[in-house]
Amino acid sequence: MNFELSKEPIDIQSVIDKVVSRNAGAVTTFIGTVREMTKGKKTLFLIYDAYEAMAVKKLEQIGAEISERWPDATTAITHRTGKLEITDIAVVIAVSTPHRNDAYEANRYAIERIKEIVPIWKKEHWEDGEKWIGNQLETVEYPAGKPEKEDSDD
Repeated sequence: MNFELSKEPIDIQSVIDKVVSRNAGAVTTFIGTVREMTKGKKTLFLIYDAYEAMAVKKLEQIGAEISERWPDATTAITHRTGKLEITDIAVVIAVSTPHRNDAYEANRYAIERIKEIVPIWKKEHWEDGEKWIGNQLETVEYPAGKPEKEDSDD
C-alpha cells in the first residue's frame, strides 16, 4: 500500500522501499516534521486528524497525477495522524524516477497537492492556547475541528 495514514511513527525506510526499482536513477524523499516556532508562537505539540477514507483516496489521486505527469515515476506517501511532538515526522513522500530532476519535481508536486486536496487538518497547541488550523493551506478555518460539509472533489 503506497498511500496511507498512520497513527504510529513513520518508518522512513519502509516508505522509500516502496519506490525503489532497478530502473530508478533517483529517489527523492521529503520528510515533513513538526517545528517548534510558527509565526512567532511556540508550539508544544500538534494533533493531526483526517477524514481517513477520503484522505487515502486523495493521496492515491496524487500518485495517479504524478504518474500522468512523470510516467516513469513511482510514488509512496505516508501521513501521520494523532498527537505529534516537536521534531516528530508528520509526512514522508518518496518518489523514484529514472532521472533526478523528475524525482525532485514530482516530490515537490506531491507535498503541494497534499496541502491543496487531502482532508487532513491539525490542532496547534501553544503555550497560551490551542486552535484547530483549517485546511493545510491555512486558507479555511474549521472552528469545530473538521469541515462542516464534505469538500467536493478537486
